[in-house]
Amino acid sequence: MTGHVSAGRVTALTAELVRVDTQNPPGREAAIVSSVAAVLESSGCETRIFESPSGRPSVLARYSCGRPGAPTLLFNGHLDVVPVAAADWSVPPFGGIVRDGRVIGRGAADMKGGIAAAIEGLRACQDAGLPLAADVEFHLVADEETGGAHGTEALLDAGLIHADACIVPEPTELRVAVAERGSYQARIEVTGESGHGGEPGRSRSAIADAARLVGALHLATFHDEAHPLLGRPSCNVSMIQGGLATNVVAPHCEFVIDRRTLPGETAGDVLGSVVRKARETCPDVDFTVHPAFFCEASELPLPHPFADLLLDAAGAGSTPVGLSLGTDARFLRNRLGIPTVVYGPGSMRQAHAVDEWVSVTDLTAAARTFAKVIASFGQ
Repeated sequence: MTGHVSAGRVTALTAELVRVDTQNPPGREAAIVSSVAAVLESSGCETRIFESPSGRPSVLARYSCGRPGAPTLLFNGHLDVVPVAAADWSVPPFGGIVRDGRVIGRGAADMKGGIAAAIEGLRACQDAGLPLAADVEFHLVADEETGGAHGTEALLDAGLIHADACIVPEPTELRVAVAERGSYQARIEVTGESGHGGEPGRSRSAIADAARLVGALHLATFHDEAHPLLGRPSCNVSMIQGGLATNVVAPHCEFVIDRRTLPGETAGDVLGSVVRKARETCPDVDFTVHPAFFCEASELPLPHPFADLLLDAAGAGSTPVGLSLGTDARFLRNRLGIPTVVYGPGSMRQAHAVDEWVSVTDLTAAARTFAKVIASFGQ
């Protein structure tokens, strides 16, 4: 069936999807749902539009193999993309330009190319006339880029996710990803004592104390043992602000951290590790941690037959990898226990970048892998 994968068709669909502006924020997925639903309906799927309680739409589609009680293979992909600064681009960000073997535009890699490749995988099986042993579902969702509350998590809360296995076609450079780190983001407030700028030693600078904390937390080590695929957690100090005036010792300073997490760590675990590290290194600093955001890490424990199926379909030499970032796979793995693999065309080095692109070669290779999995799942 891989011979029925059409490079032209998957490229054209990727470009078509990229040409629709679905930036999030603010959340413009409604602009694309009707065209995506039409593509899936033309591929023999029954489709429906689900709206989250906030009104953000996602597309649900199902292709039935016609066998009662057949298992379900799910593809979960997000329709939203991160914002663009159009002036920085050399091409129109939503032009969907095909040039030099690439589709260029916001979302080409992350992850409209992966969605197109998954649909092309189903189309190739249909063109080959293969009798499938499993139903195939597509959940093309809103809001992944800002946490998933209005997309996959809303579907989960509504009880609409039922599958025996799932592929999330995020850009992984055609590698089979079975684990991913999570993220704990917090604002750390540091309190000092104001005083005259001409005598800084008579007061306590919150900026100076914050600088000590920044040095203690940025790139800090939080675990003695590394995860075999994810390594150790990282901590990035991403923003800082403070002070009152140029001639006043700063009474206040605050900064934001992004502490990446490992599977099994809770928000409480991470908070405790940050506070311990800060107090061990800066016991005299007056600080308060204000948690802002947490998404869990997740993994598909190996060995697992579904991971083996993906590895076999991806080709010789494929080995499982971990991701330093998070995806909607965490909802499926952690809250529903659905075996989930992240695999798709393109690279995270292009995702969110200026002049984002995905290669036609990668799109075609991913579609062939998906066709193999669709054809063999449930056999």
